[in-house]
Amino acid sequence: MNCPEAIDLMGDAIDACLPSTFQASFDDHMAECSSCRTYLEHLRLTRQALQSLPRGTETSSHRKELIQKFSEEFDRTRD
Repeated sequence: MNCPEAIDLMGDAIDACLPSTFQASFDDHMAECSSCRTYLEHLRLTRQALQSLPRGTETSSHRKELIQKFSEEFDRTRD
């Protein structure tokens, strides 16, 4: 598996619905490719930050909060 193929599957991998036919090659690629591991972790952090925001129709008022939560999660994983 190459990087573009792995990136295409990352959403499914995070959602734990990666087809079994791709699981082994995806896992092998993640074990070998530090760039894709980093990208996958950033994708996870972004999703977690977005999911923690309150639901509503106004998005502009939540921008500062989103940036803060993302920064906190990013800093937490780097320590």
